[in-house]
Amino acid sequence: MDRIEQQAMETKAGTGGDVAALFADFSSAFEEFKRTNDQRLGELEQRGAADGLLEGKLDRLNAVLDGQKQAMDRALAERARPALDGQAGTEEGGEYKQAFSAYVKRGEEKALSSGVGADGGYIVPTQTEIEIGRLMTAVSPIRAIAGVRQVSSAVYKRPISLTGPTVGWVGETGARPTTASPVLAELSYPTMELYAMPAATASFLDDAAVDVGQWIAEEVNAAFAAQETTAFVNGDGVNKPKGFLAAPTVAEANWSWGNLGYLATGVAGALPASNASDVLIDLVYALKAGYRQNASWVMNRKVQGALRKLKDADGNYLWQPAASAEGKARFMGFDLVEAEDMPNMAANSFSVAFGDFRRGYLIVDRQGVSVLRDPFSSKPYVLFYTTKRVGGGIADFDAIKLLKFATA
Repeated sequence: MDRIEQQAMETKAGTGGDVAALFADFSSAFEEFKRTNDQRLGELEQRGAADGLLEGKLDRLNAVLDGQKQAMDRALAERARPALDGQAGTEEGGEYKQAFSAYVKRGEEKALSSGVGADGGYIVPTQTEIEIGRLMTAVSPIRAIAGVRQVSSAVYKRPISLTGPTVGWVGETGARPTTASPVLAELSYPTMELYAMPAATASFLDDAAVDVGQWIAEEVNAAFAAQETTAFVNGDGVNKPKGFLAAPTVAEANWSWGNLGYLATGVAGALPASNASDVLIDLVYALKAGYRQNASWVMNRKVQGALRKLKDADGNYLWQPAASAEGKARFMGFDLVEAEDMPNMAANSFSVAFGDFRRGYLIVDRQGVSVLRDPFSSKPYVLFYTTKRVGGGIADFDAIKLLKFATA
């Protein structure tokens, strides 16, 4: 293992670290990845096969790049987290936050003037609710790129115009016949309950140094985000949001509203052996120009590793690392979003999505996150039954296209 691989593996095993240093290590690892892949491609051209050692090194470097990106993401999330309950009394609504803190720590409910549920629950302070949502945006890749609506009802209904009114040219004195009306459809997004139940000991809660709002946000954040992302990608709509991969699909040549269009790679479970990037270029231009300007790629880590090896006709890598630690990697000039719930390359899999997800997929959050304190069910632990309601589904069937790893 060379120096860059060793250094990168140490970074991958670490927890946190300076973001600038992590980004520098990531950039160095990508330069080594390009040199190794260039050598592999040269051997393929000369001998028709590459040295197995080179293939193994390339796989290790791919893993290193993924690990370093995850380390940067963790460091950025830690750096961005503000204190929620510190100095609560000096802020607007500080009295309410102090009351919430007392409820979480000791179950006190005296002098509470807002947010108390009839069933004994407690609506978390606005600052904590916003923090949970913000942290989920940071760790949930689909939430970060999709459209999001805050609603106050159980179901959000959205009318959409499938066709505009008919128009026509007329002369100065010509007749003006009545034109056809636009065709409307209605999309419905029911909100489903998502819950988490972190536990803490009474001693932990009695510690005055504990930032209660921050603790709840961190505990709930990871659990909510993981479940949400799975549902936004693959959810069947039964007691959960409906994922975009659960929508009906049809070959792009036969596309109609109500279906997501796809292009086939022509090879079951793989990209074409030659000119592999051509089908990806076709996928880009299957999307209308109005959607392309804000489009993103969505795929999992293994698929991204395969696409890192691709070059254009001029020998330039199609995958490029982010320009800064806070940025996103780009593929063919568009942001690349890594979502581990996307399928691996397999026969008939939809392993790559491309589109304007802000317009193509809608997440609906019902206002309010509730916390119910339970000191009785699991002594000596105090349980915090935390719930929120969220829904999701396709908002525009023309805004997302899929790549199917199949012959047709």
